[in-house]
Amino acid sequence: MLFLFACPTKDEIQRALPGDALVANAAGTVMHAITIAAPPELVWPWLVQMGAGRAGWYSYDWIDNGGHPSATQIIPEFQHIAPGDVMPSLPGATDSFIVAAAEPQRDLILTVPAAGGGNLVSWEFFLEPHAAGTRLLVRGHVDLEWPSGGVGKPAASPRPIERVYALLAMMPRWLMVPAAKFGHGVMQRRQLKGIKRRAEAAAGKGSA
Repeated sequence: MLFLFACPTKDEIQRALPGDALVANAAGTVMHAITIAAPPELVWPWLVQMGAGRAGWYSYDWIDNGGHPSATQIIPEFQHIAPGDVMPSLPGATDSFIVAAAEPQRDLILTVPAAGGGNLVSWEFFLEPHAAGTRLLVRGHVDLEWPSGGVGKPAASPRPIERVYALLAMMPRWLMVPAAKFGHGVMQRRQLKGIKRRAEAAAGKGSA
């Protein structure tokens, strides 16, 4: 069931999205999608408040939010974002994720800057009206230099996820790529389920 959940359709995989060109030398692409029984205006607020030390990532909080539970309500002070703002990937991070674009109720694109300029990673959350409410498409691109070519690390001491990245950086690419995709898939599916549950609860169609 894990591998069937959050699968995009063939058309969704093939369609172009606004963030596709933000990683110039993309070595890999991952995509997930989910149908949410709530309109885009009730999904969007959960996206814009994401980030460690903010509302969390709605995934495994012990990995990416310092063990603090992700929010189950909308937090007004985190509802205003603009290009250049930081949605911390981990507690203490100041250089990833960077908001590259934010089109309200439509598209949120986050990036990780590369040390030599450009982007090492792009992570896009694209909302599309759907007969059932909203279709949320999430697509990520990674550069050939990922995970070793970033501009910096969180200020705090190393965490389990940082040790995972360090291990991935030492692996041969033929082994690193499937391992990274598997790990990302587990985290992404958890996140999408968390967003769906929260948005549907706000719409009166589920429980947070």
